[in-house]
Amino acid sequence: QAAMDITVKYCHKEMEAYGSCVASNPSTWQHKCHELKIKVAQCTSSHPVIQKIRQDCSTEFVEFERCLRENQDKPTSCSSYVARFLGCAETVDLSGVGKSLLKLATHNSRYRR
Repeated sequence: QAAMDITVKYCHKEMEAYGSCVASNPSTWQHKCHELKIKVAQCTSSHPVIQKIRQDCSTEFVEFERCLRENQDKPTSCSSYVARFLGCAETVDLSGVGKSLLKLATHNSRYRR
C-alpha cells in the first residue's frame, strides 16, 4: 500500500492519464497509450522508494508486463500478476530508503535557502 500511495502522490497526473487511455482503448491501448506509459515509468523511476520496490520485486513486475503484452486486448486478465507485484511491494524493507530520503531532503533544504 505504501508503494501505491507514493506512486499516486508523486505520479497521480501521469497514472490518471494512462489509466483513462487504457480504459478508453480496450483493444488498442498498447499502441495508443505507449507514450503515457513511458511518462508513468519516467515519473516512478525517479523516486527512491519506487526504485527499491522495482528492484526487489523485479520478477513480479516483469511477469506483469509480459502478461500485458500477451493480453493486449484484455488487460484485466492480468489482475493476478498485479496482485503478486503489490504483495511483493508490501514486503519490501524501506527503512534504509527512508533514511536516504531524509538525508536528501535535509541536503536539498540547505541549498534552497
